[in-house]
Amino acid sequence: MVGQIDRYSLTWRVTPDLLGILDKSGVFTDTNPAWFTTLGRLPEDIENRKFFDFIHPDDMPKTEQAFVDIQNGEPILNFENRYRHKDGSYRWLSWNAVPEENLFFCSARDITDAKDNEKSLQTREDEAQLREQFIAVLSHDLRTPIAAVSSAIWTALRQEQTEKSRRLLTTAELSLGRMTELISDVMDFARARLGGDIGIDPKQTVDLIPVLEQVVQEIRLSNPDTTIIEDFHFFDNVQCDEDRIGQLLSNLVSNAVFHGEQDEPVRVRAFDEGENLVLTVANFGKPIPQAAQEKLFEPFTRAEVQQSQNGLGLGLFIAKQIALGHGGTLSVSSDDIETEFRLVLPKKAPASG
Repeated sequence: MVGQIDRYSLTWRVTPDLLGILDKSGVFTDTNPAWFTTLGRLPEDIENRKFFDFIHPDDMPKTEQAFVDIQNGEPILNFENRYRHKDGSYRWLSWNAVPEENLFFCSARDITDAKDNEKSLQTREDEAQLREQFIAVLSHDLRTPIAAVSSAIWTALRQEQTEKSRRLLTTAELSLGRMTELISDVMDFARARLGGDIGIDPKQTVDLIPVLEQVVQEIRLSNPDTTIIEDFHFFDNVQCDEDRIGQLLSNLVSNAVFHGEQDEPVRVRAFDEGENLVLTVANFGKPIPQAAQEKLFEPFTRAEVQQSQNGLGLGLFIAKQIALGHGGTLSVSSDDIETEFRLVLPKKAPASG
C-alpha cells in the first residue's frame, strides 16, 4: 500500500512537517516521526484515532467543514487549526491535504511561533494606538476646555469686579495654570512609560545661561520669601533641548524651595567638568532617608508626604528621563547639612540611534 511504502521512505522519516494519512471516516492510518517532535505523540497515540480527538474546541466547527469539503473532492490548502500536544498545550498547524480514492494525504507545518509573533505584533500595534489616543486626549481634549476657561477668567479679570470676586478669579487662574502643569507631567510620564521616549529635541548649539537664569528668576518671583543664589560659570554652548533642560531645572529648584529651610538659601550652580556641564541644586534641610533616595526618581514617589504638597510625584521622574534623554545622569546626595541634586550633561548631544 502507498501508506506502508511511504512510512519507510527517507522523506517520511526526516521531514519536520507532520505527515499523515486519513481514511474516509477521519481516522489516522499512518503518521511520521515529526508528530512526536511537534506534538509529543508516538504512532500508537495517534493512529486508529479520529483526528477530531486532537482539535482545539474553538477550531472544531471550521475543521468539520474542511473535512466535508475534502470528502467532496476539494483539496485543503493552508488551513490553520490547533492540535493538542501530549502535555495538554496546543500548537498551531497549517495543513495541506489532498484526496485520493478513499484516503486523504495530509501534511502540516508548525506555525505556533509565527502565530505568537503575529499576536505580539498586534499587541504592540494596539498598545501604540492606545498610547497615541491617550496622549491625544491629554494634549487636546483636556487642554481645550482649560484654555476656554482660562480665556473666560482673563476676560472677567479685565472687567469691574468686587474685591472678593477678583480674588476668586485670580485663585482660579492660578489653579488652571497648575492643572496645565499636571497635564504636561502626565503626558511626559505617558511618553516615557508607554513610548519609551520622553521626547528630546536637541539643538545644534544653545547658549544655556540665559535659559537657566530665566528659570531661576521665575521661581524667585513666585517664592519671594526664599533666597536663591545662582552661580553659572561655564564655557561653550551646549547641544541640548533648552526647553527640556529648563523644565529639569525648574523641577529641581521648585523641589529645593519646597523642601528646604525657608531661612536658608537654595544654591544653583553650573560649571564645566571635562567635556561635561555640571548643574547642581542644593538646599539646607532635613536629610532624605537612604531608603527614600533609592526610589526618589521613580514615578509617584516623594521624599516625604506632606498635606500641603502639590503635584503627582512625577517631577523627579521626569527630570531623570530628561537627563537620560541627553545621555546624562541625574543623582542625589543628602546628609544632615544639605541635599544636592547633580546633573552631569555632555556638552555634545549623543548620536541618535
